[in-house]
Amino acid sequence: MNDDSFEARSRHYPRLRIAVAGDFFLDRYLHIDPARAETSIETGLPVHNVVAVRAQPGAAGTIVSNLVALGVGTIHIVGFRGDDGEGFELERSLRSMPGVDLTDMLTAPDRRTPVYCKPLVIEPGRPPRELSRLDAKNWTPTPERLQLDLAARIETLVGRVDALILMDQVDLPETGVVTQLIRESAHAAMTARRGGLVVADSRRGLHDFPPLAFKMNATELGRMTRANGPLDLDAVMSQASALSQRNNQPVFVTLAENGIVGAFPGHTPEHVGSFPVRGPIDIVGAGDAVTANLTAALAAGCDLRQAMAVAMAAASIVIHQLGTTGTAMVPGILDLLGGLPAEG
Repeated sequence: MNDDSFEARSRHYPRLRIAVAGDFFLDRYLHIDPARAETSIETGLPVHNVVAVRAQPGAAGTIVSNLVALGVGTIHIVGFRGDDGEGFELERSLRSMPGVDLTDMLTAPDRRTPVYCKPLVIEPGRPPRELSRLDAKNWTPTPERLQLDLAARIETLVGRVDALILMDQVDLPETGVVTQLIRESAHAAMTARRGGLVVADSRRGLHDFPPLAFKMNATELGRMTRANGPLDLDAVMSQASALSQRNNQPVFVTLAENGIVGAFPGHTPEHVGSFPVRGPIDIVGAGDAVTANLTAALAAGCDLRQAMAVAMAAASIVIHQLGTTGTAMVPGILDLLGGLPAEG
């Protein structure tokens, strides 16, 4: 392999410093054994007996888990948790990960730790089956003093890291970490330093974000560009290229089973297909794996097409991990890159 191969680029990962600013959820999995089902004497309702509980960082924490799996040297966490048991569990999980720096993870007594509680029916010889999820979130605006503290920390970090990821996970605007103040602070810090990679991802879409590197799906791109109906591949490539030129920043658009499109200012947009499905899949966490792997690959010096191929390989690995929010490691990615997806 030559020095431009992903194998060579990935050797830079232990020297990378990447910051992740966003909404850190606790993913709590409840393992239910249907063989131990009961009926409540008091209510007559079914009783689901939980035989195991496991917790791991979710949302922005999933991106961190993917960066850790890749062997990124230092990962700065920027966010808040509540002064509650869930926050203790979340911080304990993050603290156990190699390379994770929690200096900028704040404890906010007036906020709660967001939780995705996922009951899973576990039966021998069958994939885990998820029941209705139980969520706990903040429903009031993030206090301004907390926003200002986080913004100052982001402004300091932008000059010290190879890349910053902004992960906006909340459904109600201004109730999480990536508020308008935080978005504008990240952009101002990037501009003041005349560059730097800042990758933005939001479950609500990126229409109200300043010009940063955008990662989105085709539906979000269609809403942003006010397209009439679904976009085909040619339209996605054209719209992504135009948006990249306008923002003077990279744009990445995921297309589910049809792969990913990427555009750099001044370059022809490219398409990389997805890898074939190899059995049962669980798509939870695939988008976060794409975000983490695109960022790490670009920070390590990969070109556009190479970074997208790496991200597609990682997503393929993650969707085949059932009953959990999975991650991908460099050896597994290298194995899949032996047969690159076909160009669209």
